[in-house]
Amino acid sequence: MGRAFEFRKGRKMKRWSAMAKAFTRIGKDIVMAVKEGGPNPDANSRLRAVIQNSKAANMPKENVERAIKKATDKDTANYKEVLFEGYAPHGIAILVETATDNNNRTVANVRSYFNKCNGTMGTQGSVEFMFDHTCNFRIPAEGLDAEELELEFIDFGAEEVFEDEDGILIYAPFASFGTIQKELENRNLEILSSGFERIPQITKAISEAEMADVEKLIEKLEDDDDVMNVYHTMEEA
Repeated sequence: MGRAFEFRKGRKMKRWSAMAKAFTRIGKDIVMAVKEGGPNPDANSRLRAVIQNSKAANMPKENVERAIKKATDKDTANYKEVLFEGYAPHGIAILVETATDNNNRTVANVRSYFNKCNGTMGTQGSVEFMFDHTCNFRIPAEGLDAEELELEFIDFGAEEVFEDEDGILIYAPFASFGTIQKELENRNLEILSSGFERIPQITKAISEAEMADVEKLIEKLEDDDDVMNVYHTMEEA
């Protein structure tokens, strides 16, 4: 198996534990998708993807419809995607994806978490190059062979295809998202969920005590409502 498989396995037990927080983050994704491409999912591929993810998270349909309606209101603030970079203690690179309607607040909060946990906030580009920006799709495994699917989807940008208990996962570079989404839809293959992840090119092994220091920073970041994802180069236990 490749890096995407190992990365997925390592993060599997670290999903958002609070359902309400997951719904809040999906709501932000809906606002950004509607502001970008309109409220009609048939004409807005990004919104289609978010709706698929809302189903995977068991978000009630009425919550989704309410978020779409709210996003069409011109008075609803848009969220800007902002990336923060830095280092946790013990030389672990940290990449923080945020969606914010108040950049000053988010900058101040993220900086405070790094400072309180003996980390260092970096400049733009200081650690982003250490991660591969990827897209992924999860589809039902029934009636499909992951190896055959991988051979078929190489031409559309797929780099890694594997099966786990949740279905078949397709990983590809970030830029291949639209191409693969369109091909899956053309084949009438149900997309259970999709998204983007940043996979570290190299990870660093540290002691349990050092891991606790890094986890402290990660937890503070993940608890912030503006933070969507936190990635790091720490080798998973």
